[in-house]
Amino acid sequence: MDVSSIEKLVYELSIPIVNSFNYELVDVEFVKEHNEWYLRIYIDKEGGITIDDCSNVSRIISNKLDEIDPIECSYYLEVSSPGIERPLRKDTDFEKHKGKKVKIKLFAAIDGKKIIEGTLLGLEGNDIIVSFNGKELHIDKNKVSVVKLSAL
Repeated sequence: MDVSSIEKLVYELSIPIVNSFNYELVDVEFVKEHNEWYLRIYIDKEGGITIDDCSNVSRIISNKLDEIDPIECSYYLEVSSPGIERPLRKDTDFEKHKGKKVKIKLFAAIDGKKIIEGTLLGLEGNDIIVSFNGKELHIDKNKVSVVKLSAL
């Protein structure tokens, strides 16, 4: 079972459903935790997501997944808000959240650090630009494992 193919398929399948509610599809992840598979779909909207929002999207996506049956194993479907520490993935995420605190996890250390926390200044080409320890730092997206808004 190819996890990234499942995530991509479910992401593409979810876009029109989530957009029909005027919500944003933030992320899709398919992960194994404690011998159980979880398909998590993160949605957001201005003012935040409610339990009813999650329930409405979950019902439609669940029906669509039952119809096409792309996942061979049993799994739990969860639709939720990305939370305060939402991941930034799309170029528009970096533009939208300029000026906010972010935590960047790197595949390999830069100056001895694998986690950089700073203020997001934006995206320039393939570089994430952050203010870190009073300096402007350009980090190639290919060297980044994940970027999340920081609760700090």
